[in-house]
Amino acid sequence: MERRNFLLGAAATLTAPATITGAIIEPAQAATVPLERQPVSLGVTGRDFPKVCGNLGNHNYSPLKQITARTLRRLGGAWHVNLEGGSTSSAQQSTCVVEHGVLYVQTTQQNVFAVDGKTGKIKWRMNLGDEKTNMRGVALGENLVFSTSGANIVYALSKDTGEVVWQRQLITDGEGGGDTGGCDPENGQCGGLTGTLAGAVVYWDGLIYVGMQGSTGGARGRAYALKASTGEIVWMFWSCPGEGQFGNDTWEGESWKTGGAVPWIHPAVDPDLGLVYWTFGGSYPRLDGSSRGGDNLFANSIVAIDAKTGERRWHFQSVHHDIWDLDNVMAPVLVDINVKGKLRKAVVYGSKVGMFYILDRRNGEPLHGMEERPVPQYAQQKTAATQPFPGGEPFTPQAPEFGKAIRPVPFYAWGGLYTPHWDRATIIFPGAGGGADWAHLSYNPHTGWVYIGYGLINSGFSNSRDGRVNTSRPLGEYFAGGIAAVDPRTNTPVWALDREWSLAHGNGILTTAGRVMFQGGPDGLLHAMDDTDGTILWSFQCGAGVHTSPISYEIDGEQYIAVLAGGNGLPYPDIPKGDHLWAFKLGGKVPPAPTPTPPKKRNDIRAAALTGTTITLGRIWDASNQQPGATENTVAQNAMSPQHLRVPKGTTVTFVNPADNANAHAAVSFFEYEFDTGVLMPGQSSTHTFDTPGEYFYNDAIFPQSTGKIVVY
Repeated sequence: MERRNFLLGAAATLTAPATITGAIIEPAQAATVPLERQPVSLGVTGRDFPKVCGNLGNHNYSPLKQITARTLRRLGGAWHVNLEGGSTSSAQQSTCVVEHGVLYVQTTQQNVFAVDGKTGKIKWRMNLGDEKTNMRGVALGENLVFSTSGANIVYALSKDTGEVVWQRQLITDGEGGGDTGGCDPENGQCGGLTGTLAGAVVYWDGLIYVGMQGSTGGARGRAYALKASTGEIVWMFWSCPGEGQFGNDTWEGESWKTGGAVPWIHPAVDPDLGLVYWTFGGSYPRLDGSSRGGDNLFANSIVAIDAKTGERRWHFQSVHHDIWDLDNVMAPVLVDINVKGKLRKAVVYGSKVGMFYILDRRNGEPLHGMEERPVPQYAQQKTAATQPFPGGEPFTPQAPEFGKAIRPVPFYAWGGLYTPHWDRATIIFPGAGGGADWAHLSYNPHTGWVYIGYGLINSGFSNSRDGRVNTSRPLGEYFAGGIAAVDPRTNTPVWALDREWSLAHGNGILTTAGRVMFQGGPDGLLHAMDDTDGTILWSFQCGAGVHTSPISYEIDGEQYIAVLAGGNGLPYPDIPKGDHLWAFKLGGKVPPAPTPTPPKKRNDIRAAALTGTTITLGRIWDASNQQPGATENTVAQNAMSPQHLRVPKGTTVTFVNPADNANAHAAVSFFEYEFDTGVLMPGQSSTHTFDTPGEYFYNDAIFPQSTGKIVVY
């Protein structure tokens, strides 16, 4: 584990070094710091945790304090239930909410549950169809439970029985009062009206707020407000403005019709200002900007929207003309902070770029300054001349670093933030997997810090023209991540802890008045940590990857922690999946789940292993004929035949560049540095004898995205 310490904010201090007592690490007494009182109008958790992220400001904080560093040794399972009968077929992303002792949670299998928070007994279950999709949390209000479904229907269910009270079909051709964005009957797409509902539902003052996610076709993003009592659409905000609307001129031609910019994570709401703050995703096509010149509003933006009318009040775009999938979609955090001696109403925004944009939530003014800096250019991509950089410091590196998980795979072009790409595959960091991503943040009123999980995962991009495949995450690279604490009063990290797993994809953080915070990981472990320095104090195996946010509630004077552990599909494709709903309390006796097989820490090659002694370069394996393909390929990731070879120790393997290939090729082992064929011209070959068992990744030094693996046993 690597620690990166930073300068502290003026009002903050770190504790003295922790001392170890048995299996529990007990921190020294934290210093008292004067902190700003947060608006009660945002909502307060306690016995209940009635909303995903706790309150309207997305603080992910509980004032309960029975569970502390000193009592953690008695924390154990209170109860456990397999919501889907033990199924491991689907990942789970739904964060629980609690009201009056009852937990409400969804599953990807399209079931909504009400669960007794004390016993784990299922009170009711309602199925919403069989169209599976990511479910990220329900909303509660007016004695109803609000949920989306994979069929793009919003449901209002009776809180008492789960029966359907009303339902409303969304993402339809008739939305927008006739402004469908234009139809293209030839490809079956009407104004980009594809995609699915997404993100947790949010309830406030008679309205519910619902977002959506896109598809490969490029859905034109929109955010909804519905009347909670009936499901009637009150307003809809189009994130790619139509003709005559503000921002339409930032899209070349008619590219706005399928421009993306989808709001796939839930917003924040400020009741005092009457504003809802929504973050919108990247523009489409994601990695190819050649057809959509301009800044592409409101992609990669946070937009403050009148909560009752849907009118835009202000916006801030964090990435102009995105070609890197740096969408910065997250649940914004609303905090009142002291900046340069003045109390400011702030919104904390930012994720994948590895830095926060901290803005005045009344008008969008940057609270720590903002500099538009010139960035590298590439004419075919129509790159923006500048990009905004906030005052303060990033919480992750801003470029690949050797000696870390983010060391670049050899032979790729590579660079830092905003390095352009085109035909040549190019590695950048931060990339599509962060920096951070959509793991929910936590604001802790005791330290005054915002806590965030991040990923240390490079991306390798090229455009997808002429058969090229977006490599996204280069094969054979390492994955890691960590957790950081950032002082929003200075926008400066206090500390950052690099750890073994990426913690950016749904691995939300809960802080508590007991001064311990909770976060789960892809390996199934839920950790309790010291909120002053991130030291792990307690761990519990949940049986599947934890890619939801832990929550806290109280029943009969006892504090509980609860979390749904069901795995995820990103960034590791082999995260253990399941349906484990857990609750914990002091004195809990339910033992941990069996330890699942953890994900691999390298981006593995998933082609089946074959036997043999020859690898043909520049050819894709012909599975039907069990031989190398007949034609050369210089753009695919799997242009090694076979891509995955398994041989016994002592085997001599021959690497061949066929005589009828048009290009030179070379196979070079990376990170293990076991072999190097040198450049092989067409018709040439090279041999290597493997004397040491192990797993050896290699790529083509001429066409580096083409990667293979040899396992020696």
